[in-house]
Amino acid sequence: MLAIAQLGEEAYGASILEELDWRTGRDIKGGAIYMALKRLEEKGMISSRVGPPTAERGGRTKRLVRLEPAGVASLRTAHVEWNRMTAGLDTLLGDA
Repeated sequence: MLAIAQLGEEAYGASILEELDWRTGRDIKGGAIYMALKRLEEKGMISSRVGPPTAERGGRTKRLVRLEPAGVASLRTAHVEWNRMTAGLDTLLGDA
């Protein structure tokens, strides 16, 4: 969901993979992303729609995804919890 939030309204499977690779340096398999997107949509965290055909994809469409209010709320909660858990670590970790 963080990658979708970063990408905005034009997020789709391949762009999400690229964003995750760029931000984490991890090689994530496409199948894992598509399964996660399916589960997130079933939970109402994201929604998807078919975008217009694009020349760069040989006239094929993209399945665009976006965060829904439940997904934004979940990210907000996780962000608050992360900040609480990491408070005070600057002293231990330095300016890493």
